[in-house]
Amino acid sequence: MSVLLLVLLLGTFLLGLLVWSICKHLLTTDVPSALKHPLKFRILHCIFIYVVTLGIILEKLRICSMPTFACFSMDIFFAKKKDPKVVVTDLRFGTISVRLFEPKAMSCSSRAGIVFYHGGAGVFGSLDSYHNVCLSLALETNSVLLSVGYRKLPYYHYPIIITDCLNATIHFLKRLKSYGVDPSRVVVCGDSIGGGVAALITRALLSHKDLPRIRAQVLIYPVTQFTNFQLPSAQQNRNIPFLTEELLMMCLCRYAAIDISWKDAILKGAFVPPETWEKYRKWLTSDNIPERFKNKYQETQFPGPFNEAAYLETKHMLDVQIVPILADDEIISHLPETFLVSCEHDILHDHTLLYKKRLEDQEVPVSWYHVEDGFHGCILLFGQKFFVFPCSEKILNAVVSYIKAL
Repeated sequence: MSVLLLVLLLGTFLLGLLVWSICKHLLTTDVPSALKHPLKFRILHCIFIYVVTLGIILEKLRICSMPTFACFSMDIFFAKKKDPKVVVTDLRFGTISVRLFEPKAMSCSSRAGIVFYHGGAGVFGSLDSYHNVCLSLALETNSVLLSVGYRKLPYYHYPIIITDCLNATIHFLKRLKSYGVDPSRVVVCGDSIGGGVAALITRALLSHKDLPRIRAQVLIYPVTQFTNFQLPSAQQNRNIPFLTEELLMMCLCRYAAIDISWKDAILKGAFVPPETWEKYRKWLTSDNIPERFKNKYQETQFPGPFNEAAYLETKHMLDVQIVPILADDEIISHLPETFLVSCEHDILHDHTLLYKKRLEDQEVPVSWYHVEDGFHGCILLFGQKFFVFPCSEKILNAVVSYIKAL
């Protein structure tokens, strides 16, 4: 009897949580009218809210952490494809898990190499959830692809992601011949935080003269700065899944080990010292965003009144070593050819535009692909049958075309 009662209570709780997730989605979420398959989009976001909320509850009950539960759920949700034309091997480079994708077809010459860093804000994402994306990239470009399973939350914070990805990339670059990779055709690629990491890895490798030079960097809706959160896309897309302002701040504070109580100071820029803003404002203001992306933008006073306490708690977000866009001109000018992808309905849309201008000002060759019906995180849904979106396929096809043309 007690077991039956427990099951009944648990079922009631889970059902209530589902109803709450649906209500939260309907009351707080904006679904763009231009988005393809809006019902599918809503269903997927309700599931996402449900998983994250249940993870937070389990975390408060000290059963397991939210990131652990969310990643476990995602790995179950995203079914991994198998393709007899690609050999997939799980390896470890020291403490770092990696997955190698090697096309089986004979090649008369060495293949291109791709190093892929997955997104997920340091909270979500894994080798398994990005398996289909990496499999298709390796197969369609006939490249050897290394997917890096860097360590992340809840046990690892800033800057472990960067050091793990750099170490794994160096290990791979030193052994290209054993993988049949042409040293002159290595591309780094990533989405979201993985795109930001790709930019940082490319920059860091400039000082490693003993290693092959990166041929190109492919950055898919990347994180390129942690300073200005009042850009047009941040205002216009703050309630659009799958990266809302609320989720962005939660992930950022968790990754950077910052108490969430500093969220408002971060959003208003109150943590930015006046002299720092004067130094970097030319690269970080809305003046660098084309007018066509400012439809509902309202200029605000930024940064807000300086708060020294907030600065002391969050100053590592201004560290030049972890912010791609703040590198010196001399470093930016030596970066390789770059392919940038942005999505119209993405809170980070303007990060791509700011970085694009930064590169172009230093005459770095840049190709830009903008997805009108795209939203943040959509590439993760590639190959997921019912939950695939046209924008997911557009982005993957664009990246494939770019890499094949190198």
